[in-house]
Formats: sequence, C-alpha cells, structure tokens
Amino acid sequence: MPYARLPHPSYGDARIPAYDMIKFSVNIMRGGFGGCTFCSITEHEGRIIQNRSEESILREVEAIRDTAPNFTGVISDLGGPTANMYRLSCKDEKIEKNCRKPSCVYPDVCENLITDHSNLTKLYRKARDIKGVKKILIASGLRYDLAVKDPEYVKELVSHHVGGYLKIAPEHSEEGVLSKMIKPGMGSYDQFKAMFEQFSQEAGKEQYLIPYFIAAHPGTKDEDMMNLALWIKSHGYRADQVQAFYPSPMATATTMYHTHKDPLHKVSRAEGDMDIVKSGKQRKLHKAFLRYHDPKNGVLLREALKSMGRGDLIGKGRGCLIPPFNASLEGRDAAQDSYHSARKKNSRLGNDSVKRNNHVAAAAKSPVGKNSKRVSKGNFQTQHTGLPPRKTK
Repeated sequence: MPYARLPHPSYGDARIPAYDMIKFSVNIMRGGFGGCTFCSITEHEGRIIQNRSEESILREVEAIRDTAPNFTGVISDLGGPTANMYRLSCKDEKIEKNCRKPSCVYPDVCENLITDHSNLTKLYRKARDIKGVKKILIASGLRYDLAVKDPEYVKELVSHHVGGYLKIAPEHSEEGVLSKMIKPGMGSYDQFKAMFEQFSQEAGKEQYLIPYFIAAHPGTKDEDMMNLALWIKSHGYRADQVQAFYPSPMATATTMYHTHKDPLHKVSRAEGDMDIVKSGKQRKLHKAFLRYHDPKNGVLLREALKSMGRGDLIGKGRGCLIPPFNASLEGRDAAQDSYHSARKKNSRLGNDSVKRNNHVAAAAKSPVGKNSKRVSKGNFQTQHTGLPPRKTK
C-alpha cells in the first residue's frame, strides 16, 4: 500500500504535535558514525550510513507537494539523525569492515573518511528547483566538524536553507567532559561559526546559531559547568531550554553512569571512579549554571560559587557570572525551588490515577439506592501528544 504520510484515521481530527513537527519533512538517511556516548543511534541504526537514492527523495518531496493537506511550499527538513552525513563513508570498504573505532570523527575526522558533501549539495539544489516548492529548510542537527571540511556545502546551506536559526550541538566547552562524550573541542565550533557569519553576511541575511549543551553528563564536575556558563555568557547566549543527561538504553554514557567507570579505556580496579552527577541538588545546580541569567537560580548559584571559592564571580562587573542578591527579582525562597525529578512527578500522577481508579471501583461495588447514580467501571486514560481518549467497551 502507498505510504499515506498521515496519522492513522482512528485519530480523527485530533491535533498531534509530533506529527505537526515532521509532516513536511523527508528522511534522507539513517545511521551515524559519530559515536557520541550519550546517543544510541550507532547501536540501533548502525555506524555505516544507509542512504536513500536521490530519485526516491525527490519523489517524496513531490508527493508532499501534491498530497499533503495545508502544504505551503516549505519543506521543513531534509535530514535524519544528522543533517550532513548523507553519502559520507569510508574510502575503503575493507578498512570500513575491519575498523573497530567507536567514532570516525574523534579525536579528529579520520583520514579515511570521505568528507565531500557534493552529493548533498546537489540534492539541495534539485529539491529547491521542484515546481511548487518555495523553500527547503534543514532542521536536523548539523555535524559542524564535518561541514567545515567542505566550505561549498556550508555556503549552500547558509545561503538557502537556514530559516533564521541553525541547530548545532557543541554539548560542552570543557575538554575533560567532551572526551567522555566523544565530541570535538571548541576549535571546530569557532571555525564553523566564522564561516556561518561570513556566508550569512554575503547572502545579506540575519541568521543565528543555536548551540545545544548537556548538563550533568558523566565525568562532569561543578567547575566544568561553571566554566561552561562563563563560556556561554562570553558568547552572548542565553539558553531558554536546557537538558540534563538521563541514562538511556544502549548508550555508552549509561554504562559510565551506573558503573562510575569509563569503558572507552581499559578498566582496572586501581582506576578511580568517575564524577557522576546523581543527586537531585547537584543535577539542579548543573542545569542552573546553563541558565545562570534566570533570577530563580541566583540563591543556588551564589551558594555553590562561594563553596567553590569563586565568590569573585558574584557581582555586577563584566567578569561576573551572577549579580548580588536582589529581593525584588528573586522573590521566592530557595526551599520553594527544591528539585523535583520527572520520575517523581510521574509517580505522583500515577498514584493519583490509582486512587481515582480505586474510588471508581469502590463506587461501582457499593449498593445503589433509589436516587443514587451508578458509577460505571472504566480505566482512566492519560493523554499524550493530544491524542483522543481510547474508546472503552
């Protein structure tokens, strides 16, 4: 049967945010050879990139144009797990088959890796030329350490395919943490940023980079997060949404989280344990460093900076990270901002749901008087992504 590119008819007219995000996007490849320890793409999609043919991709763009409801002419993404690994591979099949390195791009891009983005550049141009398509955007995360190897691709991307903002993921600024993530240093970031700004200026466009960072990754110390906050401030960024590391299945960093050891190197009994951020207060502190500008984090950050011997970062000077206490801005007591994990929140919701279900069951069994209304048995359904409630018999 032909792929409908629509939610299942059983959802009716329900709005599904996850579908809204991808309904005008096209997946062009799968897999990844980055080997990031917090990511499991390599494990469940493979290290060798699986590429769709150019013809197949262009046919799908045409299908969206011809069949997608409310299509305005804008394709929201041509990408995949990474925006720019399309048709990149090892130069020698025999080397590729026998290589056991966890990453092709760390500590630097492998000399055997083909970094020519010309196939992707041609794909962008052909997709843009399709009648009825006004714009092609790239929303998948860009691997900028690969992009800088092909300036022509960066110019094509920046000139035609950035909708004002481009997502990239340095993840951290400190070498110690980056080595646990298998991510490149900030040198590649600085190089890409210079190219991005140059080509944006040449195209006459005002465009911005959105860097992503991770708090509380295995191997991260409080000082690392403090230095990252200083780096973010020095570059004029203010993060609105930040993420803290959470151990997920099949990720190498999950092994680090649970064993306190680094499996990227030989593990021995004599080796000391890694710094692992597990306590609720410390996890909140690491996220607070990423949002140093939020007055709600002031009390926690001042307390931490003083205990770290960095009280010099508290003040109004240019080199300071956070200002002195201001009652009008920080109105709430620190105790009111105590950390609550998502798991605990879900647990409370779950307990409330159990109580309601027990109440319904008890009411259903109770004697029914003349003027009483019988409460029917049934399960309370939780709502996710705007889906309609399931019908019960």
